Order: sequence, then C-alpha cells, then structure tokens
Amino acid sequence: MKPTRIILIRHGECHGNTNESRFATVPDYTIELTEKGIRQAIEAGEKLKQVVGEESMYFYVSPFWRTRSTFENIVRAFPRNQFQYNEEPRLREQEWGYLRTHQELQQLLKDRQEYGTFYYRFPGGEAGTDVYDRINDLLGSLHRDFLRENYPQNCVLVTHSLAIRLFIMRWFHLTVEEFEQMSSPKNGCLVILEKDKQTEKYELRTPLDINKNNPMKRRPIQLPHNTL
Repeated sequence: MKPTRIILIRHGECHGNTNESRFATVPDYTIELTEKGIRQAIEAGEKLKQVVGEESMYFYVSPFWRTRSTFENIVRAFPRNQFQYNEEPRLREQEWGYLRTHQELQQLLKDRQEYGTFYYRFPGGEAGTDVYDRINDLLGSLHRDFLRENYPQNCVLVTHSLAIRLFIMRWFHLTVEEFEQMSSPKNGCLVILEKDKQTEKYELRTPLDINKNNPMKRRPIQLPHNTL
C-alpha cells in the first residue's frame, strides 16, 4: 500500500541562513538551528499534526544537525508510538566543497545563480545533478519500502531546500527549466503530495512559488498539474 501522503519538510532556520559566512568557516553538517528555527520546527510539528491527525508516519531524516534538530522538535507533537524514523544520508544538503572565505563563497553563489542551480558544480563539491541522482536512487528505496506490509500511512522527509525541489522534479518528471523556476520553500515549510483515492496517483497539494531570478528564460513554462 502506498502511503496516503508524502510530506517534505525543510529544516527550520539555521545559523547559516542568517549568517552565510558560517558556511565558509565551519563544516556544513554541524550548523544548528537558531532559536527562531526551533520555533519553526515546533510549528511544523503542529501543522503536521493538523494534516495527519492520528495516522501513522515514517520519517526519513537528513543526518545534518539542523535537520535532526528539526525532526526532534517536530515529533514533540506526537506520541512515540505514532511514528517510526530512520536517518537517510541521501537527503543531505548539496555538498559545497572546501571551506572558503566568505568573499569566495559569495562569488561561488553568484556564479551558481548565473549559471543555473541544476548544472553548476561547486569546486570540490556537488552539482545539482549529483543531488538529483541521489534523490533518484532514494525513490527506488522508497518504492520498495512502500511494498512492506503495514507501511505507515504517511511518508515524511525532513531535508533541505534543494533536495525538496529535486524530489518534486524527479517525481513529476519536470524539465530542468521547470525545476529552475521553483523557488526554495521557506524554512519549516511542509510540501505535501497526496494520493488521489480514485486514481491512486499523487497530486502536489502545496503551491510552489516561482523563482523570478531564473537564469533559464528560453521560453515561458507553466508548471504542470500532472500527477504520478
């Protein structure tokens, strides 16, 4: 049985979101939530509770500290017997390569914006294409998990902005141009895919904002409402 919903949650605000120089001075995986980020994670748990009620859940959690902390605060809204969880390294943030000065990092981010998020590769790190491949591999594991007897009613992924957008791209077979049009979901945001009872296919229930700085302006594209 496929789960009723697949819910993607971006981590709460972290110290790297408020001070980008942190990405240049400390390992990315160690960056933690701000106080605001903790509140956002708690609120995300309350929103999730409104969506799933007493239904069962299985969480897949990026191993980065900010996503683990987000998960820990989300599940404060639920009794322990309502969910299962597992750390999933394929949900980690895009690898930005070596530690650099803040000035060097700002130039790389500018270069990525102009080049395109999907194809740009950080020196010594990953391109969006590499994260896409990770997500593609993860989907194979998820589909196998969905075949297990008594799989929970909701699949919840606690991850990062780029991984969420690439998950949507891969699930709905969007083009690169359509991916580049998607803006990052806000910290603590829930992106919900819900199964249609008639067709058994998933529909994207959460509208995604358009990235007005999209470098790929070859032609106007309307994000599709197709389901898979």
